[in-house]
Amino acid sequence: MPSLSVWEKESFFAPADVIIAGSGLVGLWSAYYLKKRAPSLTITILERGIIPTGASTRNAGFACFGSLTELIKDLRSSGEDRMLQLVEMRYKGLKKIKKTLGGKAIGWEKYGGYELIAEGDADEIRSQIDLLNHLLKKVTGQQKTFRLQNDLISRFGFSGTQLLIGNPSEAQLHSGRLCQALLCLVQSMGVTVLNNIEITGFEKTGGQLLLHTSLPFPLMTSQLLVATNAFARQLLPQVDVKPARGQVIVTTPIDNLPFKGTFHYDEGFYYFRDLGERVLLGGARNLAIEEENTDEMILSDKIQTTLERFLREVILPGRSYKIDCRWSGIMGMGAEKMPILKAINDHVFCAVRMSGMGVALAPVIGEKVARLMTGGNPTS
Repeated sequence: MPSLSVWEKESFFAPADVIIAGSGLVGLWSAYYLKKRAPSLTITILERGIIPTGASTRNAGFACFGSLTELIKDLRSSGEDRMLQLVEMRYKGLKKIKKTLGGKAIGWEKYGGYELIAEGDADEIRSQIDLLNHLLKKVTGQQKTFRLQNDLISRFGFSGTQLLIGNPSEAQLHSGRLCQALLCLVQSMGVTVLNNIEITGFEKTGGQLLLHTSLPFPLMTSQLLVATNAFARQLLPQVDVKPARGQVIVTTPIDNLPFKGTFHYDEGFYYFRDLGERVLLGGARNLAIEEENTDEMILSDKIQTTLERFLREVILPGRSYKIDCRWSGIMGMGAEKMPILKAINDHVFCAVRMSGMGVALAPVIGEKVARLMTGGNPTS
């Protein structure tokens, strides 16, 4: 790299008040709320890829806060308070997205959400609907967040489905446009975003942090926020977050596609939606949890074959289509679903482990971390 000009030294690569590692959803929302709280802060976001390379632009585009069976499982494993705390953060996050960015720019479509319940599980699940609705009224303000909509099963054309649970509060969006809209917003507020720069380490020097990067020279900052989610342990080995790969397929257009909305199955391990006249389907990682706990952004035959079978046998039985597109993304998971938001020391902070719910959680986590980094109370 040629030597820097004085203009570059005093602008793009000047010492910053805050450097954020990762330009995904958490990094962008954190920059937004930091600028809202302290407009004079100089903030630089460093992204190791050309665009965010984890899950922010590689998810399914669900504006959701948890399917019925997922929340039943969370209630049993984590308890009522913990489950409701997570749902509330997700629910508030979705409202912040719509309020801040509007719907048109990010492809927001409120077709509602649904969950398919297979034969054999129906009686137990049916018995839990009233309980979950009672608990979630504190969060959503609705008498019936979840409701039976079995009358739609035949119209949608699903096979092997005994119950269809509806949730009219959920929506879908375009994940790429969401990131683009946020990027434009924070840049308009004066945030610098630099791509193709990877942070490899950091050290404290003279009351500042010196960041070692893929550049031939270090960068300086007063505060570092690690917002790289699944990849956080590369900089913070002590943090309880590990990568979890999610795989997705998209069909060619289907004539007279009979459904619109976001759909869940098997505690949210399968998820699909309409994408115009196409169908996007992802998940099945529960069939190979250990193998899918990886940061390799490749496809596996086992998961891809399972997704194709589910598409063929359950979602689109008897329909004609081809698979047009396949990809994978890397989520950040851990021993529990609650995000990690904390100060590592006086200069280093982290906001990671979104557990596959980064779209909904990122606005709330970004606001909380902004309060934490500017001396406020992150829990308020």
